[in-house]
Amino acid sequence: MAKNKNTAAAKRQYDKASLYSSTDAVALVRSMAFAKFDESVDLVFNLGIDARKADQLVRGTVSLPHGTGKEIRIVAFVSGNDVAEAEEAGADIVGGKELAEEISGGRALDFDLAIAAPDMMSHVGKLGSILGPRGLMPNPKSGTVTKDVGKAIKEFKAGRVEYRNDRYGNVHIPIGKVSFETDQLSDNLAAIADEIIRSRPPAAKGRFVHKVTVSSTMGPGVNIDVSNLEDVVKALH
Repeated sequence: MAKNKNTAAAKRQYDKASLYSSTDAVALVRSMAFAKFDESVDLVFNLGIDARKADQLVRGTVSLPHGTGKEIRIVAFVSGNDVAEAEEAGADIVGGKELAEEISGGRALDFDLAIAAPDMMSHVGKLGSILGPRGLMPNPKSGTVTKDVGKAIKEFKAGRVEYRNDRYGNVHIPIGKVSFETDQLSDNLAAIADEIIRSRPPAAKGRFVHKVTVSSTMGPGVNIDVSNLEDVVKALH
């Protein structure tokens, strides 16, 4: 009952039209979380890009100082000596041509991320129509096609996350769980903001970051003051 009263009180203090500092926004999101499970906390950037143009796409990866709080299942498409390396690094599923054929044949996609050695892309590339729509296709730009498969697996397991814009110019990215401390979420948020701002395509015109919103899985979105966020990023350097 006390938690419900606290949540209700927090919601009364929340103004959906207001802009908050990144730290205050994160604290407010945590205070309004009401679900019985450990909700994810997600960040959304609305960017000033034309998502229809290839030279304005925003995509990459960023390591979160405190991870995401989520255990991810990784499949590694490898062969030869890379098999043992991938297994030792913690890949949940390891295989080569035969695994690609199994997936092509209907095997369940029971993984969250796919990493492939370059020499496996001739086989993995044939899975584009299966993996692509689910955002699972390995890509060099996201660090998921790499010669150092073991290193990539360890980094993603430790909290490295991939980001990419959707067709509306928005980038959705997790920054942790509501069970995280506010400082931890703020650190993750700052690391992501730094990465997104640095990823501005040269072809993008005008203001790059239009709007930033943070929310929990079941909670309302809280708007972050972009100017404050830019100051936070400057303080990192």
